[in-house]
Amino acid sequence: MKDIFKLDGKVAVVTGGAGGIGEALALGLGIHGANVVVSSRNQEAIDKVAEKITEASGKEAVAVASDVTDESSVQAMVDKVVEKFGKIDILVNAMGMNIKRDAFEYPMEDWDKLFDVNVKGTMIACKTVGNVMKKQGEGAIVNLSSVRGIRGYTGGNTGYCATKGAVELITRALALEWAPVGIRVNALGPALVITPGTRHIAENPELAKKYASAVPMGRIGMPEDMVGAVIFLASDAASFVSGQTIYVDGGLTAA
Repeated sequence: MKDIFKLDGKVAVVTGGAGGIGEALALGLGIHGANVVVSSRNQEAIDKVAEKITEASGKEAVAVASDVTDESSVQAMVDKVVEKFGKIDILVNAMGMNIKRDAFEYPMEDWDKLFDVNVKGTMIACKTVGNVMKKQGEGAIVNLSSVRGIRGYTGGNTGYCATKGAVELITRALALEWAPVGIRVNALGPALVITPGTRHIAENPELAKKYASAVPMGRIGMPEDMVGAVIFLASDAASFVSGQTIYVDGGLTAA
């Protein structure tokens, strides 16, 4: 039997590839054999990630800047990838943001920013890369959801929860619509993960203990914890899996 988890010969695009989770996923895809294209708005940051992937995997990694909220920008990035590699086998949408606001006073400009990146950005990337995959007759997409896509949370997270709920339904709807053309669409649903934006939690023992105590496995997630699920969903091992969200959450959503 062949190694169904290998990604040798695959071309993977990771949007949000300069973020804490995105970088880990891009690196994991490269180590497992894929040619990785890292994308975000920050060219300097994705250049560094591409260098790390090349050093760790020995395979060429490419950094192509794009803004997921701008359809023409994403199209230009995709055109460059297809020009270089001739195809796109895997899309991982790892971008995301949160703006915490009191729901009684939630500024709609902040609400719109969240939906622009988390929801509109996801759909633009899926649509643009999806058209390449449709011509190929196959492809695998993994969107970044969250446990907050199915479980509400306090602390000003109404907007974030709403966007991740939308990502969940985009994932399921596209899985149904695109199954006949060979495109699988799934999602990754992390609990809290320590990234540059949440490092303050790990650095505060009392706060870290509070968050860890809510997780059945008793600890907070790290970016590296997300890699295995994405490798599975992107690989031939998941050839009959679509429309699903894998919650990498230490058992949090089991309750």
